[in-house]
Amino acid sequence: MKVVLLAGGMGTRISEETEYRPKPMLEIGGMPILWHIMKEYSYYGFNEFIICAGYKQHIIKEWFRDYFIYTSDVTFDLTDTYKMEVHEMHSEPWRVTVVDTGLNTMTGGRIKRIQKYIGNETFMMTYGDGVCDVNIADLVDFHQKHGKIATLTAVVQEQSKGVLDIVANTGAVRSFREKKNSDGLPINAGYMVLNPEIFDYIEGDRTSLEREPLEAIASKGELMSYHHKGFWQCMDTKPQKDELEAMIEKNEAPWMVWSR
Repeated sequence: MKVVLLAGGMGTRISEETEYRPKPMLEIGGMPILWHIMKEYSYYGFNEFIICAGYKQHIIKEWFRDYFIYTSDVTFDLTDTYKMEVHEMHSEPWRVTVVDTGLNTMTGGRIKRIQKYIGNETFMMTYGDGVCDVNIADLVDFHQKHGKIATLTAVVQEQSKGVLDIVANTGAVRSFREKKNSDGLPINAGYMVLNPEIFDYIEGDRTSLEREPLEAIASKGELMSYHHKGFWQCMDTKPQKDELEAMIEKNEAPWMVWSR
């Protein structure tokens, strides 16, 4: 099953960090947060990724092109016969497709643009700026058992994300709307599993996945929630980035399941 990562936004709420690189490439613990997300999926055996890039997309492409250099010791022979030797090469079992999905394309539009790389298959999708310790194997199993079009991971946090009206005891999402300050309800944390029918609900570049598509399938009873009671944190602001850094420094990063 392929994993789609949304990594094309400008990261305006953390603009002091994103002037020169896209937000998913901001580093925590010395590696981009995008890498952290991919390592978690890989831990559960999902190693084929499609990255929906946009803002400064060339930086993402260059980083993966030079991955061996970033993660290994390298000898550069600058004599007449220039040679480069990589020592103790660190590889990943990943196949990564980076797609330029446009600078101002909305989330749904970015997904629509990578449809040809998905085909008629169920796929996973999450945002490239948040980490979580959700059990992805259990999430996929939950999705496969209920047979609906989409599953999203729901958490309860004080964040300005999409609010979910969930039917008790079933997990069905009756409605999907933007959060208000007065809410204390589950929110969409990403980490979705989507059947290919989702493409039918996306019109084009100006479609936000969190608006018409999810609202439409929720109204039809085709959107389910996987309730996650563990850790989830997005990186919208500098203090949130610093908080994630501190967790890594203290060896208390719940999402780093691969390092335990």
